Amino acid sequence: MVRPRKIKLVGFEPEVTYFKPRAVPLRMLEEVDLTVDELEALRLSDLDKLSQADAAASMKIHQSTFQRTLARAREKVSEALVNGKAIKIHGGDYKMPGGDRTGPTGQGRGRMGGPFAAGPGGVCVCPKCGHKWVSSEHARGRPCSQQKCPKCGSPMARG
Repeated sequence: MVRPRKIKLVGFEPEVTYFKPRAVPLRMLEEVDLTVDELEALRLSDLDKLSQADAAASMKIHQSTFQRTLARAREKVSEALVNGKAIKIHGGDYKMPGGDRTGPTGQGRGRMGGPFAAGPGGVCVCPKCGHKWVSSEHARGRPCSQQKCPKCGSPMARG
């Protein structure tokens, strides 16, 4: 029996989720899929300069799991850069914290639209004033975190 994948805690939602080489038409490019939890491992290790132990604790995973996630992420980014491939950031086994303004309330999109899939529909909630906003009231395909509360102007979060 296969062991279930460990859900990783991710502290931010990337606003840019696609990178490609300049002046190369998209139809001519191969893609490398980078998961949100792999991007988080890169961010914590390379940008925030956390040790593997501290970064693993931040993601609520074991240090060896963090090391494997980081190694996969670096391999994928290196492959894209060296071979001129596009990088698509999506999916993964992760959830996001709520209420502490480091990520939207609830859980991430999840692996292949699985139990953590956000998808269309749902409600955006203002973490400051509690105003609820039905997703049909804002632009389709635009995450709640990019919406401003119509009452107080704070960034919204997925409810």
